[in-house]
Amino acid sequence: MSEQTPAFNFGLLRRVFGYAAPYRNKMIISVVLAIALAIISPVRPWLIQMTVDKYIRGGWINAVITITVIQIGLLLVETAMRFYFSFLTAWLGQTVVKDLRTAVYKKIVHLNLSQFDRTPIGTLTTRTINDIEAINDIFSEGLIPIIADLLAIIAILGVMFVTDWKLTLICMTILPVLLIVTRWFKNSVNISFQRVRNAVAQLNAFVQEHLTGMAIVQAFAAEDREFVKFKKINREHRNANIKAIFAYSVFFPFVEIMLAVAMGLMIWWSAQGAVQGEATLGTMIAFLLYLNLLFRPLRVIADKFNVLQMGVVASERIFKVLDNPDFIVKEGNYAPAVIKGKVDFKDVWFAYVKDHYVLKDISFSIRPGETLAIVGHTGSGKTSVISLINRLYHIQKGSIEIDDVNVEQYRLEALRSKIGIVLQDVFLFSGSIMENVTLRNNAISRESVIHAARLIGMHDFIMQLPGNYDYNVMERGSTLSLGQRQLLSFIRALLYNPAILILDEATSSVDTESEQLIQHAIDTLIEGRTSIIIAHRLSTIRKADTIMVLDKGEIKEMGTHSELLEQQGFYSKLYEMQFAKP
Repeated sequence: MSEQTPAFNFGLLRRVFGYAAPYRNKMIISVVLAIALAIISPVRPWLIQMTVDKYIRGGWINAVITITVIQIGLLLVETAMRFYFSFLTAWLGQTVVKDLRTAVYKKIVHLNLSQFDRTPIGTLTTRTINDIEAINDIFSEGLIPIIADLLAIIAILGVMFVTDWKLTLICMTILPVLLIVTRWFKNSVNISFQRVRNAVAQLNAFVQEHLTGMAIVQAFAAEDREFVKFKKINREHRNANIKAIFAYSVFFPFVEIMLAVAMGLMIWWSAQGAVQGEATLGTMIAFLLYLNLLFRPLRVIADKFNVLQMGVVASERIFKVLDNPDFIVKEGNYAPAVIKGKVDFKDVWFAYVKDHYVLKDISFSIRPGETLAIVGHTGSGKTSVISLINRLYHIQKGSIEIDDVNVEQYRLEALRSKIGIVLQDVFLFSGSIMENVTLRNNAISRESVIHAARLIGMHDFIMQLPGNYDYNVMERGSTLSLGQRQLLSFIRALLYNPAILILDEATSSVDTESEQLIQHAIDTLIEGRTSIIIAHRLSTIRKADTIMVLDKGEIKEMGTHSELLEQQGFYSKLYEMQFAKP
């Protein structure tokens, strides 16, 4: 299937330059420099022509010395201007990249979790890093440098026509061939660059996923199979680059050949003119310099157009992230200082994918300080229930209320600061224990952390670690056991002193000794708080005020442990399955 080169989108380009609006003065300076450089470019060859034809032939040595000094001064001025022009455009690019990357990351952290369910992390990494870096090229090698090159070409051609229009036309007879080859080069490299960027996104997604899941890959001896997949993606990346390299390898030597042909035509025509007395030595020298100045931007202008196009394509991907409407709504402004902890679900319907409901007509109520336990088979909707309370997802029908106020009316930060969550899969960031339990909240003192650790029963263990509370747990807490990571998450929850506590299967994957420590931590945490506990081990929820049994997104039973056993229903069967004697 052939790849189509996308049409150039000026709307996207305007939007990118909108991010440069705060730096308008520097943009204006760069455009002024581009115009000034275009004007200066043909001046030195013209001075050389005048020096050869007028002052050297006339024997005006002082004038020759003066012109030479002026030439040196012009060269220094032009060099300084080119340096500042290059620096300024690169500075603009990097500054816009910084602002855009900040905006993209801010948008990503506020996307609904459903976006992360559907989008590979490596793809978002590519958008935040690689694609945004391509926008830098729009400024450093794209639009403004292209304008500078076009102005230089126009200025040089203008001076050439004024000097000798016939000679100029002779030199430009190679232009149609050059334009045809330039168009081929531009299209070829454009397609290759698109393939490269797609391959980079696939590589990032593949490597990110497999490094995260390396334990599974090795445990199932899948290294060789996954390596074959990686080599296939990597080969596509190489092939795309090689195609671009081939185009460069053909184009640049061809431009040199065209320059040589143009010079040959110029010398041939000038030699005839010299014989007839129509051409001068100064004109020939000047035209040699003009052609070199003319072909210098012609060599790179097609490549710059490709860079500009790729920057626009990358910006389209970035703006898709920025324009994603599936973000966390923060419309609420209700922010009470204290939440009592009453929770009400009223006829709640919820689906991750439209019309595929995982919760169907769920209604229940928890009074402040009570504990609700939720049980059910895998996929019954337990985790979905707790994900809705703090608006990680938005429901399709019904309402969820805390203290008789719809959660949608709460200011998001105020709502989530009053809800503590301890998940089964504890995520720890690379950093110290202190940074992980406080989440870098400077308002939480070290003394508060130590006090919470003592309550949970982790202080003695932490003090035995190298650096104690400054011990680096490494990425995802790889240097700690599952139970230890779980207990750290309890410290994290306790430090934020939540009014509502959510525990998602906190003891399902730990040993008996760790379970006893965690059970003690749970008892410490839930005291005086509204608590919602999801558990596979029914022994851990016997003391719950209410147990809710879910199956396929519907409530099957509700009651206390003893009441549900007496009903001899769904809960009773689950209990018998776990505690039946062999």
